Amino acid sequence: MAERSVYGWDIGGAHVKVARWSGGTLHDVAQWPCALWQGLDRLEAVLVLARQRWPDLADAARAAHAVTMTGEMVDLFEHREQGVARIAAALAATVPAPRFFAGDAPWCDAEAAAVQWEQIASANWLATGRHVAAALADREGVLVDIGSTTTDLIAFRRGRVLARGRSDAQRLARSELVYHGVVRTPLCALARRIRWRGETLNVMNELFATSADVYRLTGELDPAHDQHPSADGAAKDVAHTQARLARMIGLDARDGSAAEWLAFAHDWRTEQLGELRGQLERVVGAHALRRGAVLVAAGCGAFLVPELDARSCLPYGGALAPLAADAGPEVATWAQVCAPAVAVAALFERESR
Repeated sequence: MAERSVYGWDIGGAHVKVARWSGGTLHDVAQWPCALWQGLDRLEAVLVLARQRWPDLADAARAAHAVTMTGEMVDLFEHREQGVARIAAALAATVPAPRFFAGDAPWCDAEAAAVQWEQIASANWLATGRHVAAALADREGVLVDIGSTTTDLIAFRRGRVLARGRSDAQRLARSELVYHGVVRTPLCALARRIRWRGETLNVMNELFATSADVYRLTGELDPAHDQHPSADGAAKDVAHTQARLARMIGLDARDGSAAEWLAFAHDWRTEQLGELRGQLERVVGAHALRRGAVLVAAGCGAFLVPELDARSCLPYGGALAPLAADAGPEVATWAQVCAPAVAVAALFERESR
């Protein structure tokens, strides 16, 4: 009889990420865009795609399901409690007996999830942190998970997550959660003023462009991770990307050269790196991490992590550690992008033995 698979689910407000884990090995990872704020039917459509990819998904004898989420935050729901309950019910109607990661509390079923919603809400970062801390039990460092929308800065030491906050509000207060990502972040959130041709201009506080435009132009954003519509709904080619960036300072793409718009994109990149570096330094200082601590890169923005270390005044040197060292190259890449899904599957399998 085939070994049972554990499917790890990370139900976000913009994406659904799923990892298939069995026998201590990561076999497959997938991410689908899911604009959950537009309705639960968006999640239901992704569940159909998941069943098409993995036919045994609904077979209780062959599949177990471990779930974490952040999607309860979207404004589809009146409050987070309702969001947790409705997402849990939607999963339970599709897959057999899903179990929900509740942080410091035990795993629970969908019915109990409605009661334990405070432990379940936006706990995906803690699953990732515990997975990495266990994998690097003899080390200390920071997991830097830069996603499409947010960045998690999770300190760990000797197999334990050191983060002092648990809720989003607590983590925002402690610099452990930063609402900066490399795809969906409105560009006007990265800087109030920006350089152009030797001058510093005020930024237009409009949703003219997103961080995806920056990293698309610099060539660092993998097209496979660029899954959401552009700010204006137009194409994602170079010309339209330049046009969106130009609008941030009241110009058109024809007002600058290709080289100038590339330099402009790099200036936005510098602004974001500076913000993330400052937040990281606060986390490092709060936990007195020592020289030789390791940075673990995750998320579709993992390409930024080396510069957070190399160009900062952090009191330690940073070595990047892979999230899924034993997986093949393609699976390992997606494992970094979908880190919470991988982590929640691995934790559930380990804790269920």
